[in-house]
Amino acid sequence: MKAFFDFKIEARYSFSVKWSAEDGEFVGLCAEFPSLSWLDPDSDKARSGIERLVFNVLQDMSSTGEAIP
Repeated sequence: MKAFFDFKIEARYSFSVKWSAEDGEFVGLCAEFPSLSWLDPDSDKARSGIERLVFNVLQDMSSTGEAIP
C-alpha cells in the first residue's frame, strides 16, 4: 500500500493502526495529534484515513497561521 504522504512529511509524524475491540474496527492514530483518529474495517484504509485527516488538519493550520507540531 502506498502511503498518503511522501516520506519526508510522513517521517515527522508517528502513525499507528490498532484493532479496537470496542468499535470492531481498526483505528488509525497519530501520536502528535492525540485527539484525531480514523476507524475502518480495513487496516490499510485506517492508516490512509488518519494520514489524510492529519494532512487536512495541517493544511488548515497552515492557512490560519497556527503553529504546526
